[in-house]
Amino acid sequence: MSKPIYILGISCFYHDSAAVLLKDGEIVFAAQEERFTRKKHDEGIPTNAIEQALRFEGITMKDIDAVGFYEKPLLKFFDRILQSYFRVWPRGFISYLHAMQEWMGKKLWTAHLLRKELKFEGPLYYSTHHESHAASAFYASGFPDATIVTVDGVGEWATATIGAGKGTEVTLSHEVRYPHSLGLLYSAVTYYLGFRVNSAEYKVMGLAPYGQPKYVEQMKKLIDIKEDGSFALKMQYFTYDRTLRMTGKAFEKLLGEPRRKPETELTQFHKDVARSVQEITEEIMMKVCRHAKKLHPSRYLCLAGGVALNCVANGRILRSNIFEDIFIQPASGDAGGALGVAYLIWFREFQGKRTSRMEHAYYGPEYGEKEIEAALRESNLPSEKLPDDRLIETVAKLMEGENVIGWFQGRMEYGPRALGNRSIIADARNKENWKKVNLKIKFRESFRPFAPTVLAERTADYFALDRESPYMLLVADVHPGKRREIPAVTHVDGSARIQTISATQNPRYHRLIAEFEKNTGCGVIINTSFNVRGEPIVESPKDAINCFLHTQMDFLVLGNCVVRKDALTGDQQKDNKEYLKKFELD
Repeated sequence: MSKPIYILGISCFYHDSAAVLLKDGEIVFAAQEERFTRKKHDEGIPTNAIEQALRFEGITMKDIDAVGFYEKPLLKFFDRILQSYFRVWPRGFISYLHAMQEWMGKKLWTAHLLRKELKFEGPLYYSTHHESHAASAFYASGFPDATIVTVDGVGEWATATIGAGKGTEVTLSHEVRYPHSLGLLYSAVTYYLGFRVNSAEYKVMGLAPYGQPKYVEQMKKLIDIKEDGSFALKMQYFTYDRTLRMTGKAFEKLLGEPRRKPETELTQFHKDVARSVQEITEEIMMKVCRHAKKLHPSRYLCLAGGVALNCVANGRILRSNIFEDIFIQPASGDAGGALGVAYLIWFREFQGKRTSRMEHAYYGPEYGEKEIEAALRESNLPSEKLPDDRLIETVAKLMEGENVIGWFQGRMEYGPRALGNRSIIADARNKENWKKVNLKIKFRESFRPFAPTVLAERTADYFALDRESPYMLLVADVHPGKRREIPAVTHVDGSARIQTISATQNPRYHRLIAEFEKNTGCGVIINTSFNVRGEPIVESPKDAINCFLHTQMDFLVLGNCVVRKDALTGDQQKDNKEYLKKFELD
């Protein structure tokens, strides 16, 4: 047998750094660095993720045939960064100094830093930022050909691209260039609403259904939208090209109120602004996709880039029937660039063959029962270890009603969503669980919706969706007759951000929900990420235990071990109560 070809893809230095390992073109490991460092959106070289990838496969860097970086730093710096600051000089002086510190400190020396950190002397390849996005979606889709659309904040110059995939080829033909960016428009409104940029855009999406599109006309003064989906921002309203802020006085004057201070009250005005920018985003995405199909006709669409995480827009594109099917790469943001560049190296440098469709996102590390039991002993947590059948039966019964359960199983998910292996789960029939999980478990805003996980075979019974949605990236309406049955996952506008699960994708998680359905007649549960506000999703048993001990979660299930909150020692319960007092929840 010939030696397998190993390719390591890397994204870092901006946000959500990640590493992906391909073996003969197949994904064998993929993870974000934040999960290991516990620093949300960690931008550093993903040394921990790389170490875990090599350990998982039982190899060393000497076995790696090529390393890829997800964009071209020199092109970005000399062609875009310097030109952009010269264009606004001297207004951008402070921002320029900040950028130069970042670039001179590390980003210009990407190749040197990677080789030094990885101790790698083999070939190091680069692709452009949006090529990486496009490749990550098309090659993972399994489609023989596809129209490709990528939309995000900014890469080297491109902020949105249109292209095509066919066989082993990906080409990009059209682009919108910085400073004109749909992603940065959405981020600017995120900033204006008092949320954190590059972190909380999904909060704006979740807030939008509470509002009315009252400010669409004002929003259209911010951006010139063409029928082909191309657009240009009116830069007098934005400051991100020359300051460390996204918006300024002109933006505030247009909308009529000053920027909301973080953590202050959200008024109806803020909800209406969120709804309005969501409407603009959907309008542009629809026009881009229609034009993209005219340029590169296909039955299929592949979406990637940070804006592809806007599952409301994705659902609208799907319902439009412009395409027969859509594939959205689950790690659509910068973390997915690591996958895209690895794929490009496989096809362009090694003339590889197409590999299988990405049917799931469980590509992270896994912990065995010995490691789980050791973590429980170290934390002095009493637990009950159950055989598989009893575990499923027990947890399904515990889930009925108001219990909230931390569910830690198998390999960690790749991408921003917990999909049933690092999840907090609860009964979707109990409306009070929405409030309980938001305020007493996640410590987050009460308006935030929860996603349902539904048995794939029952999807059409509950939702206006005629296909699987394994990555929680499509929003569809809950059937009116089912909204009272599953109120905890039905958003205020009657919609839901859906995850479907099949027995082939995740057998244990599917069995659990099937058992819950057998007991209750309901094939839907709440699924939210296993973390608290401000922290990454848990990676290890230790992380899961820590989260459990510092929330009002009722049960923790690590592998086959079940921990009850009421079985904690007196000191542990006291520590838990003292911690919760900081959030005024106890």
